[in-house]
Amino acid sequence: MATRTTTRQSAEERRASIIAAATAEFSRSGLHGTSTHAIAKRAGISQPYIFQLFATKQELFLAACDAAFERIRTAFTDAVAADPENPKDAMGIAYVALLQDRDTLLMQLHAYAASYDPEVRDAIREEFGDLLRLIERLIGTGAEDARDFVAHGMLLNVIAALDLPELAQKREWVARMLDGTGIDCA
Repeated sequence: MATRTTTRQSAEERRASIIAAATAEFSRSGLHGTSTHAIAKRAGISQPYIFQLFATKQELFLAACDAAFERIRTAFTDAVAADPENPKDAMGIAYVALLQDRDTLLMQLHAYAASYDPEVRDAIREEFGDLLRLIERLIGTGAEDARDFVAHGMLLNVIAALDLPELAQKREWVARMLDGTGIDCA
């Protein structure tokens, strides 16, 4: 008789898998539209187990927001390390690649949308501030260039969230908007 061996996940691995499941769910329905039941089902765990690791759904939401912002910070840092002579271009290319991950993109947008809640707003302000300071440091040319980079990134967020590249061949205004953004319209 064959025996089956299972590898137990560490607490950190379980936490990461729950955050990944939460990100997928929150990115579709936001903080208040997502149930912990749906997150638990996606993660393959019981709903009460979520609350052993996260005191509230909001705490889990903020952990998912932090993970999304961390992916962006890591992508920017790695891009600049690979091309230190052209930090702004390197980060731009990295961000366009990140936009292919709709969960990270939409998680970021839901984080801003949920900022009507003071606790969420305070946490997301810190995340956004950390990101802005990192961008400014990596670009190395001051706040104005960092602000322009972020403004362009926000435009890219809207373009990606609305999945505008699929319309580029059908709508002339979309093709004009996408020209020069680095987003592939083919």
